[in-house]
Amino acid sequence: MHESHIDPNQPKSVLYRQLVEELRSLVAGEPDWIANLANSAALIYHSLPDLNWAGFYLLKDGELVVGPFQGKPACVRIAMGKGVCGTAAAQRTTQVVRDVHEFPGHIACDSASNSEIVVPMIRNGELLGVLDLDSPKLARFDAEDRKGLEDFVAALLAAT
Repeated sequence: MHESHIDPNQPKSVLYRQLVEELRSLVAGEPDWIANLANSAALIYHSLPDLNWAGFYLLKDGELVVGPFQGKPACVRIAMGKGVCGTAAAQRTTQVVRDVHEFPGHIACDSASNSEIVVPMIRNGELLGVLDLDSPKLARFDAEDRKGLEDFVAALLAAT
């Protein structure tokens, strides 16, 4: 079992640097994509404060399908361009949403969620899916989270 040593109370820049280092150690030598996504979701969920969901949606047959995650049961399928995940996937850009209740077409999988960040996973120009994090706290995510999670996704894609 992998033991994480990340202190969630340190500055975000340090926290994300350590999170990426932990990720690299966790997935080193493991070629299985799903196994690495599962461990990545657990690492994020248990390392970052104020989350109620952390996981992946994978692109299959033109729609996003729930993949490995931590948290309450989730929406299984999300159309491209719908909700925060579908928008991030369609636009291929990270979406940082301070208040999901103000996001047009937000899909409420968990009524406790108030803010969200979604990072697309793109390898060699191909969209593989998205990393999705939800928080019960309004305005939980900011530019530091965007950079840190984009670095996290880049490290994950480079390792598998």
